[in-house]
Amino acid sequence: MKKLIINADDFGIHESVNHGIIDGFRRGCISSTTLMPGAKAFEQAVALAADNPGLGLGVHLTLVGEEAVAPPAEVASLVDSNGRLPLEYGRFLQLFVTGRIRLADIRRELEAQVHKVAATGLPITHLDSHQHLHVVPGIVDIVLDIAKQFRVKAVRIPAEPICFLGGFSCNADRFIGRGGLSVLASLARGKARKAGIKTTDHFYGMLAGGNMAEPYLLTIINRLPSGTTEIMMHPGADDSTMTNQYGWNYNWQAELAAVTSAHLSNRLTQEKIKLINFGDLIHE
Repeated sequence: MKKLIINADDFGIHESVNHGIIDGFRRGCISSTTLMPGAKAFEQAVALAADNPGLGLGVHLTLVGEEAVAPPAEVASLVDSNGRLPLEYGRFLQLFVTGRIRLADIRRELEAQVHKVAATGLPITHLDSHQHLHVVPGIVDIVLDIAKQFRVKAVRIPAEPICFLGGFSCNADRFIGRGGLSVLASLARGKARKAGIKTTDHFYGMLAGGNMAEPYLLTIINRLPSGTTEIMMHPGADDSTMTNQYGWNYNWQAELAAVTSAHLSNRLTQEKIKLINFGDLIHE
């Protein structure tokens, strides 16, 4: 049987993203989302999640681009003088691999993030991360420890098939980067399973991340393998507002249109694909 999780990332990053995710859940095929604990629209996202209990809710662990949740003095190697995390994952990785970011500080920050979400009383279905940094060697061990500490039973494994293109045109850097990420994610899968943490069998959404228009999404659906699959999405309600604040070249509204498309819903029905969230995965 084919089972599918359509997860919307970045819940809490901005009001327009929050509204897009909830719209995609109510009118479309989003079944899961992940909440950014240190983001500006966190409180609004929490209220929306409470009003939509059928939407699976994970924690989008964040080590770049936002303010730290832990007190800055307790994670000094991770933040600047304003208490902000590194702006870009490239800068984070540069600091991390050269030993200038302490693993203890990463642990404190990620623990604080999961604790902040747990304190809302909302059930946590799984953990993933902004820019997929949770599968980086060294960090993945911390994340799995934190999952067990907070009794979170599942994690994302962003291991998209290395040869998969799905009709999406990308540059060589993105293709190579996706390959490296998939290798690290596959190694993380083995660690997760050894720790008794659930994962999906398959993952899509990296190569076309932020630009998962309807044709690309339907291509994945038409080729969906047996077992459980996660598709990562980034829907939002207002491209102009988000583009002014973030230089990601995402098409949030196109992704929202894709997950609310009647064509998508019809294909899921025709192919007898069951929509689930990570909470359902846990109870299999």
